[in-house]
Amino acid sequence: MRFVRVWLPVAIVVGGIVAIVATGGSLSGWEGGVAIIAAGISVWLLNVIFRVGVAGERERDAEDAARDFYAEHGYWPDEAPPPPAQPARAPDPHRRPADHDRSHRPPGRPGSTARRPPRRP
Repeated sequence: MRFVRVWLPVAIVVGGIVAIVATGGSLSGWEGGVAIIAAGISVWLLNVIFRVGVAGERERDAEDAARDFYAEHGYWPDEAPPPPAQPARAPDPHRRPADHDRSHRPPGRPGSTARRPPRRP
């Protein structure tokens, strides 16, 4: 693989330089040599683009694996597992409910009657 990624583009670029030198630097030699050099650079860029695409697929696969782990365990793989749930305590029979003293008051401001809903035009 290293040959295709590195050495093939280098060989093509060197071939372009050889074409320029072999023609003695004539105008047609320069045109052909530059075209061959551009082909070598194109091969190199195609390899770069391919490597970027493959890296994106690896990241997507890792994301899918992390989502599967979360669905199974309830937390992400790079997080610490949550502490175990504490058992529910039985209610204290001697304690009054929190709404004990509020149940007999009418809604609204203290010391006033209940508020009416606003009129609609």
